[in-house]
Amino acid sequence: MLPFLMAAEAADAAAKGTKIAIPQGLLLALVGFVLVLIVLALLMGFIYLLSYIVRKIESAGKKAVSAQETGSASAELAPGSSGDIKLYNVDDRTAAMVMAIVADELQTPLNELRFISIKEVSEEEK
Repeated sequence: MLPFLMAAEAADAAAKGTKIAIPQGLLLALVGFVLVLIVLALLMGFIYLLSYIVRKIESAGKKAVSAQETGSASAELAPGSSGDIKLYNVDDRTAAMVMAIVADELQTPLNELRFISIKEVSEEEK
């Protein structure tokens, strides 16, 4: 407690415009540094506490949403949709266009068609 009293006296002297001794100035600077470090440590602890609380709330929310999705995921799927499609030398955009064209030509909804694979055939392979 004595260093804080000496620092307070030095601060009062500095505020009044009187000269302070070098040891008092160093003590005043040391007390200032310590106070700044303490406040920064408290802020860091507060931020860690808030981030921990937010992470817990988000994980609880994600668990609830995933539980709802797994319970109703089969009911939301369109009838007739199934499986994955294998693409050979075809990008996703081209594959989507091919599927849309086939569905339009057959006049059948896309979810009633099942595509197993799409492969680009060059003129040489025909």
